[in-house]
Amino acid sequence: MSQQEKRSRRRRPSDERNDVRRKKRHSNRKNTSDRHRRRRKVKKRENKLSRTIGLVLAIVQLIATGIFMAGIFKLNMLPTKYVVAATVALVLFWGVILASQFFSKKNTITGKIISVLITVLLIFSSYYLFKVSGTVSKISGGEYKLDKVVVSVMADDSAEAIKDAKNYTFGVQYKMNGDQIKQTVQAINEELGTEIKTEEYDTLAEQAEALHDGKVDAIIYNQGFTGVLEEAFEGYEDNTKVIYSHDIKTEIEDTSSDVEVKNDTFSVYISGIDVYGAIETNSRSDVNIIAEVNPTTHQILLVTTPRDYYVEIPEVSGGQKDKLTHAGIYGVDKSMKTLEKLYDTNLDFYARVNFTSLITMVDALGGVDVESEYAFTTSEDSGLVMDVVQGTNHFNGKQALAFSRERQNVPGGDNQRGKDQQAVITAMIKKMVSPAILTGANGILNSVSGNVETNMSEAQIQELIKTQLSENPQWTITSMAADGTGDTQYCYSYSGKPLYVMQPNQESVDAIKEAMDKVENGETLEGGTTTE
Repeated sequence: MSQQEKRSRRRRPSDERNDVRRKKRHSNRKNTSDRHRRRRKVKKRENKLSRTIGLVLAIVQLIATGIFMAGIFKLNMLPTKYVVAATVALVLFWGVILASQFFSKKNTITGKIISVLITVLLIFSSYYLFKVSGTVSKISGGEYKLDKVVVSVMADDSAEAIKDAKNYTFGVQYKMNGDQIKQTVQAINEELGTEIKTEEYDTLAEQAEALHDGKVDAIIYNQGFTGVLEEAFEGYEDNTKVIYSHDIKTEIEDTSSDVEVKNDTFSVYISGIDVYGAIETNSRSDVNIIAEVNPTTHQILLVTTPRDYYVEIPEVSGGQKDKLTHAGIYGVDKSMKTLEKLYDTNLDFYARVNFTSLITMVDALGGVDVESEYAFTTSEDSGLVMDVVQGTNHFNGKQALAFSRERQNVPGGDNQRGKDQQAVITAMIKKMVSPAILTGANGILNSVSGNVETNMSEAQIQELIKTQLSENPQWTITSMAADGTGDTQYCYSYSGKPLYVMQPNQESVDAIKEAMDKVENGETLEGGTTTE
């Protein structure tokens, strides 16, 4: 064995250990390198996923922004400066979110959270905007009127439904609303499968008397005349009951105007009908107020006409006079024509409210502060017995309605009731024109949806609200009331006996005409109250 082989033999264990160490170090370096590569791959996948999620969130936010802006433009109530500010802010928000996801290595999670929050907020806000817009559409553009033709029997009659009256004799009259009565008779015949027996009378009064005298078992008439019958027969509603109702819808004559409500003087006939429920139902109009509005001088003239004013109803009464309140039975368009003839003017729009809408509107406003000329206690006929103080009263919806209806216990009777109705409307206007209320318009509009009807277009309503939000002007509200003297006369809608009416005082009518002309011509009226 050579010397070299001997040395090689002596070094082999050490060499082997070194080889093992070298291999181990190499393996460790390889494993570390593999781990780094795997980590880089995972990190790359994570970054790609994060950017994908960020892109999706940015796209969703952009879509939500587009829907929100569409809602703002559809609503068309916000002033231009607010729309521009909202647009700029939303574009900046979107740009920041986009940059945080693609051009920044930090705050990507924070950016995603903010994007989700903004998107959720935009979705809810868009829902709100479209809901408000839909509510305005529902209120505007009244197209038809609803007549309810009913069958009434005595309260102690055993019949509870029309099927129980199959063999009854029905009293009818065809001189007023004859087509409606005939339609209802036909509907009853179809429902019962037989022709009912009818007895024809000349007037509504004769019908009612025949029912009370037992000459007929039931009568068929337009429910809008129930109040007229109550005037003639005290306790009529308590002594009778309705066992059948037939609804008849009729298109309303388009009386709306294309006036520019932002710049031109316009008038609104406010009709308060004496019923709860469906606003389109024809009924007596107990509140008859004309609001003459000059948007340039910011003046509002409120004119109230007593419900019992003895006037002609154009296209209905044929020259015979009737109570103003009865015009509402034939439709809001007939009430407008009656007042147009009385004051020799043109009315651009109407707004119909009923008991339900007055209550809900006042409550939605958080109540109103109403000024009363007198201290008195309302009667049961007003719907709520309460004490009213002279001066300022804070009323909720039911209290405001009772105050508006009271005429028995207040000095001046029906004349004062008209002034009190103006006081409630004045208080409501003052509350409604405040920016705080306008920005919460959805609650108010939603509360009266279905309980208020107007022929003012959606665009005109939007323009009024937009102008008020943009300029927030102070309005001066002046109130006037037509006057007259009590009398008893035969009325077109009920010829059975003379009813209480009010003969117009021509001097007060002429004074109102003059004031209307002044408002239209931009002249300032004295004695008004201003909004804050």
